Amino acid sequence: MTYRTGEGAIEKKGDAGMNNKAVRSWVMYDWANSAYATTMIAAVLPIYYKDVAGVALGSKAEVYWGYSQSLAMFLVAVLAPLLGAIADYTGRKVWFLRLFSMIGILASFCFAFVGKGDYILASVLLIIGTIGYTGGNTFYDALLPDVAPKEERDRVSSRGYAYGYIGGGILLALNLAMIQQPGWFGLTNSTAATQWSFITVGLWWFGFSLPIFRHMKDVPLESGKRWTEYATVGWRRLIVTFKQIKQYPELLKYMIAFWFFSDGISTIISMATIYGRGIGIDTGDLIKALLITQFVGFPFAILFGKLAERLGSKKSLYLSLGVYMLIVMLGYYMTSAVHFYLLAFMVGTVQGGSQAIARSIFSRLVPAGRNAEFFGFLSVSSKFSAMVGPFVFALAAQLTGSTRIAILSLLLFFIIGIALLYRVNLEKGEQEAVMSDRKETNKSQELSM
Repeated sequence: MTYRTGEGAIEKKGDAGMNNKAVRSWVMYDWANSAYATTMIAAVLPIYYKDVAGVALGSKAEVYWGYSQSLAMFLVAVLAPLLGAIADYTGRKVWFLRLFSMIGILASFCFAFVGKGDYILASVLLIIGTIGYTGGNTFYDALLPDVAPKEERDRVSSRGYAYGYIGGGILLALNLAMIQQPGWFGLTNSTAATQWSFITVGLWWFGFSLPIFRHMKDVPLESGKRWTEYATVGWRRLIVTFKQIKQYPELLKYMIAFWFFSDGISTIISMATIYGRGIGIDTGDLIKALLITQFVGFPFAILFGKLAERLGSKKSLYLSLGVYMLIVMLGYYMTSAVHFYLLAFMVGTVQGGSQAIARSIFSRLVPAGRNAEFFGFLSVSSKFSAMVGPFVFALAAQLTGSTRIAILSLLLFFIIGIALLYRVNLEKGEQEAVMSDRKETNKSQELSM
């Protein structure tokens, strides 16, 4: 049995109950692609890029890595809303998810051919792989309303993040074992083991993505347009999105709040290892701490889904952001690996839950039938806003000469985000989304008469 996505899918499933097979398939995709996030983005590839691919660059390796990441994020930011609008217009969210997944999977396989001094090839593959990973997530997130009715989205979204943490953590643990003990796996050295770890990421991502592509099928909308016309349609709808966003004031307020607290979270994630290394914590301890975050994130992401059902989405999100503020303050006093382990554990308790609930809240405020379009809009805006946090961190460190002061500067993002979130009326926002859907339905009926 397959579950088809498209207009009216949420209402139909809400009446008949969730399709458990579709839900399991959806959450397993997070298990699948999180291998790229952990092994390629966070842990193994950055070290390989510096020590092998960019060995001739010296201290410039970090600069080239940063430029490659920035370019990839820029391209995703530009493409995501356009492709999201096209996906909504054509009803092909699963099709686009499959396309971007294959781009990321093939890039992961190709990293096995990156050798000593091949930093240009590594940079190109990093850009391609990140586009596949991040672009695919835009359509994956947009499928959430298709697999779960409104009252179940907090729980289902949290399950997705939970599966992602455990799946990415299991493969990362295996990859680290391969690299540290290559002989156990019949490999000659750690370089060969690292190249094989990139292959395992592609295999893992491909294998565990099969359920979502097997059990979820698009219902293509008959637009009467050729593929060559979709780009024009996509850009027109994107422009309309920018113009119409003010018609949903609660959604707009929530997005602005999201930009701030999400930027604070992403900056903690991206700067934690550099900050820890800068105060003298060993690289091995930093990687082990990442594994702690992954495995702690699994049960707590599920817990936050249940907590949201009891406390409500906003209160649960407030709680997670409050923990992040505590993490920032404790980070100021951190001096040892034990402290870093403790903070990694704390991050694991709220990271998946906060992201899952934030995603669920957004899905409830988005007008029906325009999920991929608005998730794409959120993607592009948050990608650009995500540049602010690291800049503020670096500027604070430069002006004060202390990374500890720079860490404290991140409190500002959470304070502003929480204050803006307090002003969001979720019930009113949901009504705005419903009223918009009714207006569009009435217009369609009038045009068909």
